Amino acid sequence: MTNPYEPQADPGMIQPGGQQPQPPQYGAPQYGPPATVPPHGADPAAPYGRDLQGQPYSDKTKLVAGLLGILLGSFGVGRFYLGYTRIGVAQIAVTWLTCGIGGLWPLIDGVMMLTGKVPDTQGRPLRDN
Repeated sequence: MTNPYEPQADPGMIQPGGQQPQPPQYGAPQYGPPATVPPHGADPAAPYGRDLQGQPYSDKTKLVAGLLGILLGSFGVGRFYLGYTRIGVAQIAVTWLTCGIGGLWPLIDGVMMLTGKVPDTQGRPLRDN
């Protein structure tokens, strides 16, 4: 054990005998190379990027789906655009069988598409642009 009151040699100074002291080894963990984020569109599994949860974005956009749902919803066009064929046919049937009163369903559905609440048929969230 060394005496704490004895002056200690500076680790950067050359010790008697002419040898350079080695820096202390603390056993710090060795990390690999830094992770790189591929540029936009470089990930083949997610050509339009990923959301905050890591899920890839759809090739469909919120704006197009929402406007189609609002403007042409009575013809089921918004749902056909997203790939929901059966729901699109159901929207046509409900709208025409109720003499237009069922047209509220596609209108509300279009607003939900604009807010991003409706995914595409593969469960991917719609893109913003």
